[in-house]
Amino acid sequence: MTISEKKENSENRVIMYREALNEAIMEEMKNDDTVFVMGEGVAERGGSYKVTAGLLDEFGKKRVIDTPISEASFTGAGVGAAITGMRPIVEILFIDFTVLIMDQIVNQAAKYKFMTGGKGRVPIVVRTQGGSGNGLAAQHSQSLEAWFYHIPGLKVVMPSTPYDAKGLLKSAIRDDDPVMFIEHKLLYMKKGEVPESEYFIELGRGEIKRKGKDITIISWSNMIPRSLSAAERLAEEGIDVEVIDPRTLVPLDRKLIMDSVKKTRNAVIVQEAVRRGGVASDIASIIQEEAFESLDAPVAIVAGKNTPIPFNLRLEKASIPQEKDIILAVKKTLNFKIG
Repeated sequence: MTISEKKENSENRVIMYREALNEAIMEEMKNDDTVFVMGEGVAERGGSYKVTAGLLDEFGKKRVIDTPISEASFTGAGVGAAITGMRPIVEILFIDFTVLIMDQIVNQAAKYKFMTGGKGRVPIVVRTQGGSGNGLAAQHSQSLEAWFYHIPGLKVVMPSTPYDAKGLLKSAIRDDDPVMFIEHKLLYMKKGEVPESEYFIELGRGEIKRKGKDITIISWSNMIPRSLSAAERLAEEGIDVEVIDPRTLVPLDRKLIMDSVKKTRNAVIVQEAVRRGGVASDIASIIQEEAFESLDAPVAIVAGKNTPIPFNLRLEKASIPQEKDIILAVKKTLNFKIG
């Protein structure tokens, strides 16, 4: 089937982000016997965030596998299974724990296609969740997408809505390259419209979440709802903001970003991750190289503080971008243009 986005001819329901992910996995497991799920607590408990609820009853223990608490071993097993023709979905409970699977993902999965002269493939999806929220402290609250963004051979997906989550996960499962599918702990209970009919979202195809003419905000994951909220408040002051969601960081929809920036002539990039060495800095450099003459002001970046995430809820909130920070960055960028 052609990987394409299909919004038309479907009556949309309103379901949760986690339910959309569950439907994607369920549909792909029914479609393809080589798809299976493995991870800590994914079978009997249905996953800590209930994304895999009901899969064990539907597909049995051979295709929904509870693993020991040993990320390196079961991720390695997943990589091996993918190389031999299976399509594993490996769940890592927190993105913080991906430090334990770096050799399997970075040195093995990401490089296998290159080292086999394009003959080999590793169709594995590593599902994990990152970001702060709920006071889970420094070892369970990081935003580490830049680690994987940096590695040639990996694809990186970060959906912000239930609709995007389902369509992107279905495409990721069918993709022949290793995909890091990064969810956000605060999005699982968020609701949104999702068609009942089957649809896919092409990896590398971003979306304009809000049209505007004065300035472009580029953000992803849980920073999208925050950016949209900031845009609505700015609209009350006569500032028309366009919000771009790349949806996948690798491949990156550079054309969508450039077209928007060239139209609005101003850009703010918002990421939850710490600023140092972040994806936002790379996107800013791309804009500077490809759209410098279109800019009326320097590209602004709103990012997390360069600190481990505190356990204290007030300090946690202070360490990552809030709506007011986005609003301030937009106003400063536009004021720079004026004066």
